[in-house]
Amino acid sequence: METDKRRQWNLKRVSVRLVDCRKSSEMVDSAECLFLIGRSSSSGEAEQHLDNNKQCVSKTKLFKKQCRKSGEKPYHCLDCGSNFMTSNELKVHQRVHTADKLYSCDQCGKRFAKSGNLVVHKRIHTGEKPYGCDQCGKRFAYLGSLVVHQRIHTGDKNYGCDQCGKRFAQSGNLVIHKRIHTGDKPYGCDQCGKRFAQSGSLVVHKRIHTGDKPYGYDQRENKFGCSGHLATYQKIDTAEKPFHCLDCGSNFMTSYELKVHLRKHTGEKPFGCDQCGKKFSRSGDLVVHKRIHTGEKPYGCDQCGKRFTQLGSLVVHRRIHTGDKPFGCDQCGKRFTESGILVKHKRLHTGEKPYGCDQCEKRFGCSGHLARHKIKHTGVKPYHCLYCGSNFMTSNEL
Repeated sequence: METDKRRQWNLKRVSVRLVDCRKSSEMVDSAECLFLIGRSSSSGEAEQHLDNNKQCVSKTKLFKKQCRKSGEKPYHCLDCGSNFMTSNELKVHQRVHTADKLYSCDQCGKRFAKSGNLVVHKRIHTGEKPYGCDQCGKRFAYLGSLVVHQRIHTGDKNYGCDQCGKRFAQSGNLVIHKRIHTGDKPYGCDQCGKRFAQSGSLVVHKRIHTGDKPYGYDQRENKFGCSGHLATYQKIDTAEKPFHCLDCGSNFMTSYELKVHLRKHTGEKPFGCDQCGKKFSRSGDLVVHKRIHTGEKPYGCDQCGKRFTQLGSLVVHRRIHTGDKPFGCDQCGKRFTESGILVKHKRLHTGEKPYGCDQCEKRFGCSGHLARHKIKHTGVKPYHCLYCGSNFMTSNEL
């Protein structure tokens, strides 16, 4: 009954040990004092209690001083069992249970239990960034963001993967990375059920269903579902390619493109297939390759139901239904559904024949023509009839 009444008035029982004021720190007594905090403090009950009990006040001050020295946390939350060093800390903590958020933002109305959290939140509206990097001058709204940023300059990567040893500057990046090993995909699409390792990937994916393209570009009627795609498109439009290859002089729009390009010079292929051992310079190429083994075809045509292993193949296929031929020859005006077909077509005008036979030095404008030509040298007939067992040199003969 007493506990229920204390909850009703928001009274918190605090154990106070009485300390002798003499040099000896011997404890001479113990007692209990009901401190009125929360709603009741506004009515002056707590102040009146302390005014009438000066001895309680003095001994409580001594008690707090002793707690600071010993590290003891005498203020106990009856709801969750947490302990605190001061009554004010307990008071602030109680707002977690009571949903009492006293501090509200005058811009958007969002409320906070702590005044410090409100101060930090307001930087969203003011744009204030009080924390600056002494290396490059970049500024941040949060001290934690600055600490993480400074690891770019120091090269400090405190978080290591216990599976492969790869290290990261942020613990969150390590958590995401580990999902590569575990296969964990905690974020699921409520429209199609597809799952993702990162929440951001799910957000971008959902725009396929909603058609939402929030990132506009004012110079053209283009819209983008991902801010990164917009940034890349703007660089294309301005011909900005700030990343330079020292080996061949090529320029690239992103540091990642340069990194992948450099593997052509080094021959590095860090991504290997665990089924057949084939290696790739890009992780995306490995993902697509693995579908040969799994038979997965995640991209389906909404017109005819045909499925594809690559999104690009689906895009090209859809042009059969739409009749779209976006690639035109500047010599004769003929148009094509694929850029690769246009490249081959242009060789009719230029006479270019980049594919040469190593047996007879005959040259061809198309790799497929070279492959068929080589059959004459090898005698291999790769096209097999399932009905009679006959073999043929070309698919047309079959």
